[in-house]
Amino acid sequence: MTFKPGLMQEWSLTTDRLLDHAARWHGARNVATRRPDGSIGRKNYADVHCDAKRLSSALLAAGIQAGDCVATLAMNGVEHLEAWYAISGIGAICHTLNPRLSDEQLVYIVGHAQDRIILADAAFAPILERILPACACVERIVFFTPPADAPDFNTPQCMLSDFIDGGSGEAEWGGFDERSAAGLCYTSGTTGNPKGVLYSHRSNFLHALTTLQPDVFGFRACDVVMPVVPMYHANAWAVVFSAPAAGSKLVMPGARLDGASLLELIEEEGVTVALGVPTVWLGLLQHLAETGRRPATLKRVIIGGGACPERVIRGFSELGIEPLHAWGMTEMSPVGGVGALTPEIAALPFDEQMPWRLKQGRSPVGIDLKLLDEVNGRVPHDGVTPGRLFARGPAIASGYYRDERTILDAEGYLDTGDIATIDEQGFMRITDRAKDVIKSGGEWISSIDIENAAMMHPKVALAAVVGKSDDKWGERPVLFLELVSGDQATAAEITAFLEGRIPKWWMPDEVIFMDAMYIGATGKIDKKRVRQQLADTADSRKE
Repeated sequence: MTFKPGLMQEWSLTTDRLLDHAARWHGARNVATRRPDGSIGRKNYADVHCDAKRLSSALLAAGIQAGDCVATLAMNGVEHLEAWYAISGIGAICHTLNPRLSDEQLVYIVGHAQDRIILADAAFAPILERILPACACVERIVFFTPPADAPDFNTPQCMLSDFIDGGSGEAEWGGFDERSAAGLCYTSGTTGNPKGVLYSHRSNFLHALTTLQPDVFGFRACDVVMPVVPMYHANAWAVVFSAPAAGSKLVMPGARLDGASLLELIEEEGVTVALGVPTVWLGLLQHLAETGRRPATLKRVIIGGGACPERVIRGFSELGIEPLHAWGMTEMSPVGGVGALTPEIAALPFDEQMPWRLKQGRSPVGIDLKLLDEVNGRVPHDGVTPGRLFARGPAIASGYYRDERTILDAEGYLDTGDIATIDEQGFMRITDRAKDVIKSGGEWISSIDIENAAMMHPKVALAAVVGKSDDKWGERPVLFLELVSGDQATAAEITAFLEGRIPKWWMPDEVIFMDAMYIGATGKIDKKRVRQQLADTADSRKE
């Protein structure tokens, strides 16, 4: 076939163009940041763009070159936003460190990435004190604000204001191949060492456009967007790219993510769209219920990072706020599906919509999904038959950083590690993680469905289901619960509540109450630790 090129301009899809656009056409729009002292700082896109370029100049003067890794250890704030663009704009790699990981994991990640400079929030100075002796590659720490106490480490350190002092706002951005690496985010490492997902400029640019579709995040210039999801979590859900691209005002909540603080920020800044994990929204809904308040400006809440409990969907809907259930992975940049309703489902009464609202949604353009059975045969999209979920697209990982292992199948699909169904209308439903699925008597039990049913009990704050070995059935489910503060319940009360909500043979063999649920580094329930508690409980019973 003869190749005939189109007559279009060559215009590399590099992420610096997104902030260039925001500064040029939406320069007066603000980025608001909650400071550690509770005050709110505001800076418009034009100034963000200028200060990001000044930071780029400082990084270049410090010897940072294209392809070098520069890390961030910070919560959501305007300085962190500037750092993302300053680093990637000069062709370096912005590596977001998750402060909730263990010291051992952080030391491994910093060494594996070979981070040369770390830009950090002052609050994380104690973490740096602990890990830096084992991080020989780090040449300098730049604090966004002064730490309360002088950090005790030998690595050279300075304040951001000093680091960029005298730097030019005219640093040159872009001019390199759009396939160049732009960002690095490591998985939380639930098994083995964390694995690095290396995003390209092209993948981030395209993924930003994907999330701007009306049936995905659909940001507009008149929106006020609050990413409660931390910027170190799964590529910040692409919000740091898509919000500036749309010219949306950004509201950065910093470290205060309790319900009262979020409501105050929503009301003061006029937030219209907010994004975060289910545990955050449970806290906000509880605060709203206790105070009888309703955030007047909030129109839409995007819920991802874990299965969304039905009571979150109902809670926001009853307040006139549209809940949108989303799904994705670090490896997918991360959005893979969003639960925007089709016209046919939207026309149904609200209660009849619920089965679809609780699913993980339909894949937007640029993302292709398939289901395979145990012998790699295609599974029908009938909404009933489960299979292993695979994904491919231009913003989906083809491998892991500095890891030669092949992670794609023969058709170029990534195994997501999820078990799912897909129905005739394209709605995908995660029934379990492959490693979490419980097989009892040769049949699969969905731990997620049991958890969601338990979460409908008004006394239940958080729920986790894991499998235990059983001589007769192979595995049986055990339900762990954290109750709402001040409430009490019995196992019999919980199982009676579950009757009729789940198949009888799914009923947990045990209900174990916890003072506090184990929460992992990305805000999800840490089932590895839940399983360990189950094992410890079994061992103690044998003694």
